[in-house]
Amino acid sequence: MSRISISRRRFLHATALGAATLSAPAVLRAQGAAVKVGILHPVSGALSYSGQQGRIGALLAVEEINAAGGIKALGGAKIDAVLGDAQSTPEGGNAEVEKMNAANVAAIVGGYASAICLAASQTAARYDLPYVVDVGVVDAIVTRGLKNTFRFGPGFGVIAKTALESLAAINDAAGKPAKTAMIVHEDSAFGAGLAKLLNAQLPDKGFQVLETISHPTPTRDFNNVALKIKAQNPDLVIPANYYNEYVLLARTLLQQKIRPKGIYSVLGGAASSYKFVKEFPEAAQYIMDCNHWFDPKNAKALELKKKVEAKGEFYTYEVYMNYSCVLLLADALERAGSAERAKIIAALESSTFAGHVMPYGPTKFVNGQNQGAAPVNTQVIDKDIKVILPAKFASAKAVFPMPS
Repeated sequence: MSRISISRRRFLHATALGAATLSAPAVLRAQGAAVKVGILHPVSGALSYSGQQGRIGALLAVEEINAAGGIKALGGAKIDAVLGDAQSTPEGGNAEVEKMNAANVAAIVGGYASAICLAASQTAARYDLPYVVDVGVVDAIVTRGLKNTFRFGPGFGVIAKTALESLAAINDAAGKPAKTAMIVHEDSAFGAGLAKLLNAQLPDKGFQVLETISHPTPTRDFNNVALKIKAQNPDLVIPANYYNEYVLLARTLLQQKIRPKGIYSVLGGAASSYKFVKEFPEAAQYIMDCNHWFDPKNAKALELKKKVEAKGEFYTYEVYMNYSCVLLLADALERAGSAERAKIIAALESSTFAGHVMPYGPTKFVNGQNQGAAPVNTQVIDKDIKVILPAKFASAKAVFPMPS
């Protein structure tokens, strides 16, 4: 199979290639004994930017694996990427899983949004179809007992715990200037579930939650939210939302001259995004985030960053998480020595994947959750994104409170 270009300008072309894979005559698809892998993301609709970024990472890994000789345990079989667009809805994700199953894919990678991952992995389970979740953080994804589902990244239970421990440490080191907080979250399974955890745990860390504000995705105007924040004047604003809404909220706070002691995100949709920093540097400055991130001291991670940026794209967490998930699946295929679904599931259950570009420990799945997965804390400092915690991965010290 020829390489698939990942240029954003050719996404429609790439999607057509995926459709062609679904409809091509069996004799043509059998050439080269390729292993078909479903690559599922929301590349249209409200979550399209994140979905497109995830697809970039997945296809980079496919290119890399195929260029290195394919799956050696299968005689050098190439990975044939079958592309699917979840259209930013659970229903769209389900429809693509049905198509991919009919096309006899060996496994599926992706999903991005929690709601899509919840639905798509459940549908895949009906066919004993291995499903590797890239980002979806709702813990129900891996607590339902689905034997086919494996989440590479951490869930929001782990992320919230890490985020609040880090926030308390940062606040303590600064002399405890922050005592109150307001939470602004999107209202799907991701944002609502995270807000519930934060409300339960923030008081134990010494923070009073003044108000929790939810909003739908998409939201086009945050002026009323900003007015509520200005009226209550919290020390901290804690956003949990997707990219477009995060950017709009941050810009609205800047425009209305609302300057809390800190904007501290938990899984902020834009806070750890070079695109946000480049396009709106003043709004992004000093924002902190607890999120998925790459290891800034890992040579392979930095090499991948250069490769992505050389193509004119931003190196976002969706890219390297999906890149890693495809490498994880390739490792399972090598150890399984088979493209049979049951054998792939068994190989994932006993995963030994270690080709990390992220600050993770050894990959070990327990009930479908990677025990080595962990978030880090970042902060936007001088038009760059720095890791501030944990210390062994840090490239800068936290600036807190934010300078006025």
